[in-house]
Amino acid sequence: MALIALGLNHQTAPVSLREQIAFSGDRTSLALRELLALPGVREAALLSTCNRTELYASVDEGHGDAAVAWLARHHDLGEATLRDYLYQHVDADAVRHLFRVATGLDSLVLGEPQILGQVKEAWSVAREASALRTPMDRLFQQCFSVAKRVRTDTRIGANPVSVAFAGVRLAQQVFAELDQATVMLVGAGETIELAARHLVDARAKRLLVANRTLEHAQALASRFGGYALPLSEIGRHLAEADVVISATASRDPVIRTADVGAALRQRRRRPMFMLDLAVPRDIESGVADLDDVYLYTVDDLEQVVEENRRSRREAAHEAEAIIELQVEHFMNWWQGTERQDVLRRMRDQGESLRDQAMARARQQLVAGRDPETVMQQLAHSLTNKLLHAPTAALRQAAQRGDAELLRHAERLFTNDEDPSPASDPDHDAAQPPPKA
Repeated sequence: MALIALGLNHQTAPVSLREQIAFSGDRTSLALRELLALPGVREAALLSTCNRTELYASVDEGHGDAAVAWLARHHDLGEATLRDYLYQHVDADAVRHLFRVATGLDSLVLGEPQILGQVKEAWSVAREASALRTPMDRLFQQCFSVAKRVRTDTRIGANPVSVAFAGVRLAQQVFAELDQATVMLVGAGETIELAARHLVDARAKRLLVANRTLEHAQALASRFGGYALPLSEIGRHLAEADVVISATASRDPVIRTADVGAALRQRRRRPMFMLDLAVPRDIESGVADLDDVYLYTVDDLEQVVEENRRSRREAAHEAEAIIELQVEHFMNWWQGTERQDVLRRMRDQGESLRDQAMARARQQLVAGRDPETVMQQLAHSLTNKLLHAPTAALRQAAQRGDAELLRHAERLFTNDEDPSPASDPDHDAAQPPPKA
């Protein structure tokens, strides 16, 4: 059995591709069921954010490529094209990757804390879908413990910086006076809430909060002194907005090119700053072709967050050391579990053969057969059955010239009937006490 992690992120794929293979919450459980139906796939979890889509699974040996083919097929993409953007990690490398993701070391904003909540959500959805067993469930549990320790023992989380913060910083660079700006926030999730908090800190003049569920918009607007409106009324209020920041979970754009064009005419060509933090994108790509609009996506935040990366690199080195130790701990447990499974199967097979031989011997005794003869037949039959499989394997190894297997077998089956005193567990107890 092998652990695999495969996916793509902001470093390997553009947003135009990331949005095509993103999984929304209501589709994830169904996708997990499809994935578990593949031959050789034992467990699975799906992580999908604005910056990455990743699949974690335990699979039988030789079945790792099935997940890649499924991912391409599920999203109606060519497998060869998708492979150009995918990364794939196996066993310890897969464990290390998950730990780095959860601690924010693989994020666009180094050390950002939101990703841990997203990993926990992926784990929760997988558990509810009965897609996890003990090995991967333990992997995620240890992942959360590692992330907590990294945040406690290093300064990776000092002065937290999120994508939302980076977006507001970018808005300040492009639209210098936020204290004179009306800002429209589209969505009501964690990213938009963080953006609202940073906008209030930047003394934005006015906040509009639009969301498909008006109650959620009202709850967020009330906390930050804003005005709530339903998503259907964006077009009516768009002309009021100097800055638009959008981050919804919609599969289709919620802000259309035609609506932005109409808003610009009402604004008499006063410029608008628009930041699309959603994947799939919330703002139609055609908006970028309009004059007097500055449209940015999550991929444009790279330069803004470079300063954050520099300040956190020392803490990141400390975090990597913690992760390496925890990867080793998990792999020791994982490999020990695999060995225990082999031993359990060997013991179960041996006990099954024993029970069969005993049942046959009892039948012969009940039938009046000579007990001595029955005992000899029992011993002979059981010995032959227990040694048949390893004998056949060793014979084939000898024919192939597999010297390594033969050496291991010799170590396994060698029985030293005259142990040296040093190896005798009763040796020390048998010695006379030293003289005073």
